[in-house]
Amino acid sequence: MQKPAPTTPLMWRFMLALARIVVFPLCRLRVTGNVPAELRHGPLILAANHVSPFDPIVMTAALHKMRLAPKILATGGLFDAPIAGAAMRRAGHIRVSRGSAQVADALPAAVDALKNGAMVLVYPEGRIGLDPWMWPERGKTGVARMAAASAAPVLPVAQWGAHAVLPYTTPEHLARSLLRAMLRRPVVHVRFGTPVDLTGLTGTAGAQAMQATRLIMDGIHDTLMPLRTGEMQTPHHVDTTRIHDMSRVRPRRPADDRITS
Repeated sequence: MQKPAPTTPLMWRFMLALARIVVFPLCRLRVTGNVPAELRHGPLILAANHVSPFDPIVMTAALHKMRLAPKILATGGLFDAPIAGAAMRRAGHIRVSRGSAQVADALPAAVDALKNGAMVLVYPEGRIGLDPWMWPERGKTGVARMAAASAAPVLPVAQWGAHAVLPYTTPEHLARSLLRAMLRRPVVHVRFGTPVDLTGLTGTAGAQAMQATRLIMDGIHDTLMPLRTGEMQTPHHVDTTRIHDMSRVRPRRPADDRITS
């Protein structure tokens, strides 16, 4: 028998509603796609791309619009902030302390949450992507290992346009960026895709994790493509503050070349 979905902490319900208010003057949020009814109460892993410091706020607003309240795997820096940290802890989110001895604690905490029927949101890239063309990078294997350990399905989520609100180097020139966004109110899209098929993986546990990671990132890529019509190569809005890192650029697939040619 399926376990009942965990109750949503009051602080997280408040943060979800607040995000809609914060986002409204800064952009025009468009949310498309759907989460199947049988997956809406977990366990479920939502795997999203990462293009801007504004992504978490946009995603929170989109989650509220979709009536979803997952636990979020978030960087330890948020949990250390005086006000945001207390809110994140009270909301029940999961800390990822990168570069510390505690970083390994995030995976079992997320697996436990999933086994208890929770929904979890994670950014598989582990950082704001630095692909020169702003496509999803090669992901880390944590999401795949989380799915294997919990038997939870993975649903890709794509977001696009948040880089026109807050650039890569935020909080530098934050006031200027916010004023520009309020004047322009760029369109920001969030699209929920279809669950990734992770059956038929072969080899060792490590090899399966690598295969699953590629499939998950392909799923995010495919979910993102309809949001980037007309800007498959160079984005319409170029964030000149972003650095480029070719070391984690994902190999192209024949289908991608057909679409971008």
